[in-house]
Amino acid sequence: MIYTVTFNPSLDYIVTVEDLKLGLTNRTSSEILLPGGKGINVSTVLMNLGIESTALGFIAGFTGDEVVKRLEKMGVKNGFIQVEEGFTRINLKLKSMDGMEINGMGPVISQAKVQMLMDKLDTLRKGDVLFLSGSIPASMSDNAYQKIMELLEGRGIWTAVDATKDLLLKVLPYHPFLIKPNNHELGEIFGVELKTREAVVPYAKKLQEEGAQNVLVSMAGEGAVLVAADKTVYDTKAPEGKLINGVGAGDSMVAGFMAGYLQKQDYRYAFHLGVAAGSASAFSENLATKQEIEAVFRKMQRN
Repeated sequence: MIYTVTFNPSLDYIVTVEDLKLGLTNRTSSEILLPGGKGINVSTVLMNLGIESTALGFIAGFTGDEVVKRLEKMGVKNGFIQVEEGFTRINLKLKSMDGMEINGMGPVISQAKVQMLMDKLDTLRKGDVLFLSGSIPASMSDNAYQKIMELLEGRGIWTAVDATKDLLLKVLPYHPFLIKPNNHELGEIFGVELKTREAVVPYAKKLQEEGAQNVLVSMAGEGAVLVAADKTVYDTKAPEGKLINGVGAGDSMVAGFMAGYLQKQDYRYAFHLGVAAGSASAFSENLATKQEIEAVFRKMQRN
């Protein structure tokens, strides 16, 4: 089975407002409502590729019910834990102003609810796949990823971790199968600026030396680098295309890589499918469909 964890999911309200005027009433020219959160994005792309997964995490209130309803309609299985107080956050994303977002807080997660999630994760068995993605809510301990990895250590579970700095560094001793920092996050860890694929490689290897099996580094328009568990280094420039929406591109890359590796156990194929998935989502209004991913993948193979 494949599982994704989203500690603080959301309903993403994505709107376009032409000629926004502060202090005045503005009206949208387009709007869409989607379930959001990094783990949920991974589940969505996996589902688009025909791979079932169960989404885990915490939901609350009418917004949480809507997240579950929309995921189940897509075919993603519901493993969320209901929180009685508060409601799942709503994130406002303004398409007409690049990068403009107002993100909600989400509900308070009690220790009892955290333990319920740990009990669910304790049922995972050899061969299962677990994606840990995104930030930790303020109401939870910042060692949550570490505790999960400690719980699952030695069970033969394939873990993919997409998190920043300390969250990422704390899981390395537990040998995650895949980690995916971007070049800025990797540079922040080591106090350097990384602008080229060549510059990324030695620092990706350092994370591998600290315990990660595969280190996949996304670099937006510069492309991507993979330092694989067999010590082979793969790199590719970014596929050509028009950037429409960068939200979820990194999550799509993680989903594509794991889908490719589960399919063929081949690092080159997994790497290229991951880059194709990430790029296809960046070239799309929403997370990429299977057809969009395959189109970018075929284009990469021809070049």
